[in-house]
Amino acid sequence: MLETSARLLRLLSLLQAHRDWTGSDLAERLGVTPRTVRRDVDRLRELGYPVNASPGTGGGYQLGAGAELPPLLLDDDEAVAVAVGLRTAAGNGVEGIGEASVRALAKLEQVLPGRLRRRVSALNEFTVPMLRGPGRATVDPSVLTELASACRDAERLRFDYRDHAGSVSRRAVEPHRLVCTERRWYLVAWDLDRGDWRTFRADRIEPRPPHGPRFSPRPGPAEDLAAYVSRGVSQGVYAARAVLRLKVPAEAAAAIVGPSQGTLEPLDAESCLLRTGAVSLDVLVIHVMLLGCEFEVVEPPELADRIRAARDLLGRAVEKM
Repeated sequence: MLETSARLLRLLSLLQAHRDWTGSDLAERLGVTPRTVRRDVDRLRELGYPVNASPGTGGGYQLGAGAELPPLLLDDDEAVAVAVGLRTAAGNGVEGIGEASVRALAKLEQVLPGRLRRRVSALNEFTVPMLRGPGRATVDPSVLTELASACRDAERLRFDYRDHAGSVSRRAVEPHRLVCTERRWYLVAWDLDRGDWRTFRADRIEPRPPHGPRFSPRPGPAEDLAAYVSRGVSQGVYAARAVLRLKVPAEAAAAIVGPSQGTLEPLDAESCLLRTGAVSLDVLVIHVMLLGCEFEVVEPPELADRIRAARDLLGRAVEKM
């Protein structure tokens, strides 16, 4: 009986972790026969868990939406990881998530064993979140959930998108992945009308259901999607672009250059390349001056000319003081 109960919990955990399972896949993961899987599914249903089954070669099992939330089956490391995520969620640019995270963390602590509760309590007591100001862009959590579900289910997505200028267009895409920075969330998707990959800011997306149909996922635009999005949002969208040699190690530069500000490439132990962009060369001058480290302009030469002009202007202003 103990072995059967443990297997039922393992089956429920698998159904929670993945949307669709074939009977043979579940049997292989559990080390039992497909017939045993069918019996175990019937037991879960008797316990009130809505497990849906679809017949045929393409059929399988999935955990349906029910009146009650199934228990989360977490090992020690997963439980602490969830607590860490809840504790820091308020800084991730999700609108209204701070209060919900506190409530969820309180519920989690109630069911944690004593040894884990002490670890989480220490985390809460000795961690101080540093939040950004009111100008930070936020995204509705329900939008993130809808986007993530469409990515997971390989379901075409329709939405209105507001660009930087405020113009709104209707988009139809095959969603691929969500990419997040400390300030913003981005959706990487194949734009069906433009026949190319696009990156969309999640806070500018307004979903227009119904979505679908399902599609066969295509290979993504890059193996490193974080670097791909960083290049796009820090350079690709700007008319003026530049390459600078920063006279600091890449690790130190990463502390002052965020993913949305540019991409870094180590050169040696003392320097690195920064590729960045801005709406104009004059704005780029301000941008590089605010880095607070020594640098050389690699390209374009016009940027060096603008920096010299700014130097002369500032020099004349100082002379008059």
